[in-house]
Amino acid sequence: MSGSGSDFRRLTVGVRRLLFVASGLVALAGFQLFVLTDHTDKYFSWTIAPGVTGAFLGAGYISSFFLENVAARRQAWVDARHTIPPVLSFTVLTEIATIAHLGKFHFHEQLAWAGLAAWVWIAIYTFVPVTLIALLPVQLRVTGEDPLRRAPIPGGAKVVLGIQAAVLAVAGVLLYADPVRWTSIWPWPLTPLTGQAVAAWLLGTAIGLVAVIREGDLIRIRPGIIAYALFGSMELIAVARYGGDIAWSQPEAWIYVGMLVSIAFVGWVGLVASKGVPIEKAIA
Repeated sequence: MSGSGSDFRRLTVGVRRLLFVASGLVALAGFQLFVLTDHTDKYFSWTIAPGVTGAFLGAGYISSFFLENVAARRQAWVDARHTIPPVLSFTVLTEIATIAHLGKFHFHEQLAWAGLAAWVWIAIYTFVPVTLIALLPVQLRVTGEDPLRRAPIPGGAKVVLGIQAAVLAVAGVLLYADPVRWTSIWPWPLTPLTGQAVAAWLLGTAIGLVAVIREGDLIRIRPGIIAYALFGSMELIAVARYGGDIAWSQPEAWIYVGMLVSIAFVGWVGLVASKGVPIEKAIA
């Protein structure tokens, strides 16, 4: 088992609990956005249109649930640490976008539904990054050895992951920096807020891929593999559900779909390749 033995660096209780809490929060957001996609005016923190945008964000949250929940079940820090950079970067970027667009949120709606969702949203994106930053010094001071890599990622796979990371990073930087100017690179219309929300996912995923490449072991990155496979697959489902929102006459639409197919393919191939260790051992 990755991380077996008595002297490996363990995941601290604090980081483990935060990952569990965060996984529950993103599961709720995923349900609101991927299932109740067409009712964000009533049940989400802000109104999102067109529907494909809400579904895109919802797919990201559902895949993030698996990233964080599976990572929280690992014993060795080395088996969970690749999840920290994407979680931290995504939450910080989302908090900045939230502050920049506070007027779009449902703070003045009825507290029972949309109003409560808005206040919970701002609380989450303040609590999670601040708490994670506070917990990391303790985690990094934990002593012990990292277990040896047992299933190195092939060099060709690293190249593919690197290309995907670069594409996501470029698109994410452009959309986050100026979502009005660069919405033309996206296959459906984005507002300044949704443009930055989408960009936060792109940048968080790109940063996660860099962490995965650096880790370099299929067993260590099992939480990330599961999340990546689900991310690509669920985004394709979002496209199928809301295909009418997408400008299929534009090349950006087909580039986008091709990217999703490559993400899903790499994720599922990686998941199959990592099956050499039973899942109950891989997450123990």
